[in-house]
Amino acid sequence: MSEVSTRAWTRPHDWAEVVIGVVAALSPLWLSTSNAAMWTMVILGALVAIDGLVSLGAPGAVYGEGIQIVLGVLLFIAPWVIGYTELNGASWTSWVAGALTIIAGAAAMPVAQAAHRTAGQH
Repeated sequence: MSEVSTRAWTRPHDWAEVVIGVVAALSPLWLSTSNAAMWTMVILGALVAIDGLVSLGAPGAVYGEGIQIVLGVLLFIAPWVIGYTELNGASWTSWVAGALTIIAGAAAMPVAQAAHRTAGQH
């Protein structure tokens, strides 16, 4: 892996997770949502963004990418579980943001593992 991927605040996967989380958390501002859909998207989106920031600050923390994948799955299934599939904008935002979060977390996993291994070699 390149040296850039092991330095804090430089990994594009984690920046993507932050952006995806912020968009999901703020999307109820421009989408029609129910109260449950709004809070689900705000909370899960904020957690995705926060975990992305933690991963940016600690590039060797492999657990952060695993958490990111779990949060992406939760965001993806939320329209069915919480029951807002009839709200097209909110549903599609959850599905797309969830899928992108899963992809970004999975893509960042090998990079985080390499950073973890590199950090252990002092």
